[in-house]
Amino acid sequence: MSSSDSSCCSRLRSCPKPHGFLASAITKGLLGVLLFGVVWSIVGPECLPGRNLFGLVILLLSAVCGGKLMGMIRLPTLPPFPPLLGMLLMGLILRNVPYVTDAVYIDQKWSSSLRSVALAIILTRAGLGLNPAALRRLKAVCVRVAVGPCTTEACTVAVVSHFLMGLPWIWGFILGFVLAAVSPAVVVPSMLLLQQAGFGVQKGIPTLLMAAGSFDDVLAITGFTTCLGMAFGTGSTWLSLGKGVLEVVVGICAGGVLGVLLHFFPSDDQADLVLRRSCMLLGLSVFSVFASHSAGLGGAGGLCTLVLSFIAGLSWDSNKAPVAAVVGRFWDVFQPLLFGLIGAEITISTLNPNTVGLGMATLCVGVVVRVLVTFAVVLFAGFNLKEKFFISLAWLPKATVQAAIGSTALDMARSVGDEQLERYGMDVLTVAVLAILVTAPIGALAIGLAGPRLLQQYTEIKETLPEEKAESASTPDPGVSPALESKL
Repeated sequence: MSSSDSSCCSRLRSCPKPHGFLASAITKGLLGVLLFGVVWSIVGPECLPGRNLFGLVILLLSAVCGGKLMGMIRLPTLPPFPPLLGMLLMGLILRNVPYVTDAVYIDQKWSSSLRSVALAIILTRAGLGLNPAALRRLKAVCVRVAVGPCTTEACTVAVVSHFLMGLPWIWGFILGFVLAAVSPAVVVPSMLLLQQAGFGVQKGIPTLLMAAGSFDDVLAITGFTTCLGMAFGTGSTWLSLGKGVLEVVVGICAGGVLGVLLHFFPSDDQADLVLRRSCMLLGLSVFSVFASHSAGLGGAGGLCTLVLSFIAGLSWDSNKAPVAAVVGRFWDVFQPLLFGLIGAEITISTLNPNTVGLGMATLCVGVVVRVLVTFAVVLFAGFNLKEKFFISLAWLPKATVQAAIGSTALDMARSVGDEQLERYGMDVLTVAVLAILVTAPIGALAIGLAGPRLLQQYTEIKETLPEEKAESASTPDPGVSPALESKL
């Protein structure tokens, strides 16, 4: 019996194992089937077509597949398309294809809650990604690139949307700050590729754009939360303004207290330190976002999450990298959920063509102003003309922040139950989705194509010691002519 068992085991070990793309595809397919099977075995009928959990599982699997397929599209001499486009498009397809939309039902409360969790995760990543050393090193240039284009685009979009789309002033500024944020999901990977190839490294252009991008997002989210508090405030304009300022103050103070708490707990001598820090950080971030809504200060949660993660990362210093990696793993799960749910919020048949057309016009005006202002703020920063053009183009893509906060105003309007506010919130969400669909691929292509053509490539030249130079000069190679030696 034992000999037969050992022979079976030896035959099994000698069987060839699949490798490469086929093995990866089969593994991912099995994981998808296993996810659906586990959920079905736990909840039973709730995982049948037309139920909420079935819709969420199908949306997650479809968004993951859409992101993978979009990332596999490779054209000659062109950079890859951002996977988030595939995730967003899969959500749009599931919502707008007949019969499929009936089977893939997603409860609005579940959708809002999951998007709030994704918002907490992306804000945590943004807070951990803030680099005060880079800000001190780049100083005025980083501040100008982060503040100038963001505030100018927000104000431009507010004015244009007020007169073109008929939005109230405060809702125009909400839309402006939603659109004013640059996308780290598009800019950072593109900058890392250029940095690895040596393009723009000598003048620190990739570092400048990655550092300024984080501060740009923080500024846009701060302006958004302030305007959001004013839009849903009751009473006079001054009371609404006071409520918006109060949310900012509460968010900064609460984030500061919680960040200091993370500095002391968990202590450095505890086991599984990275795991405990990650759980504390993510738990406090998600709690801040949901607790702020429960307290009637919806705009304070996002700012609190940014501040507490920034202070925690500052206190952990170099030890924050493992925690950031854990948070990044959570973002890998919630990114397809976020973009899929955002796409599933848009029903094409109910869209007003005027809203789409005027929204596109508003978006185009804001983008043009942003590019021009970006070019202006780097005029006297020591860059040549080609580098200024590249920085202006690299400041164009929008995706992550728009997906994270684009639906927040709509969710708050639904909780209030005001139909007029819901229409304003849907207009904001529609333009945010248009911004992702238009600027994300254009921005990624512009960075990938313009980078090697407009930036100087830095090649490291190996220096020789003086003794080696003297030795090589005293013993010339007889096979090398004097003219060629002088050129070398």
